Amino acid sequence: MAGMEAALAGAVAGLVSVPIVAVPTSVGYGSSFEGLAALLGMLNSCAPGISVVNIDNGFGAGYLAVQILRTRVHP
Repeated sequence: MAGMEAALAGAVAGLVSVPIVAVPTSVGYGSSFEGLAALLGMLNSCAPGISVVNIDNGFGAGYLAVQILRTRVHP
């Protein structure tokens, strides 16, 4: 379905109780505007526990995930 890539983070966050790291991509269906549509959709999500990094920022998402894990292992 076109445009659903932005709603995926909110849908998953509504089903689980762990933090979600959302990474919008510059590749999408329809009018993705090089990832801007997905980024804005993820930032406007109403579900709690979502962290959004910049478009195509896989490194930042990994770094954020490590930071989250470090707080749970070493309080």
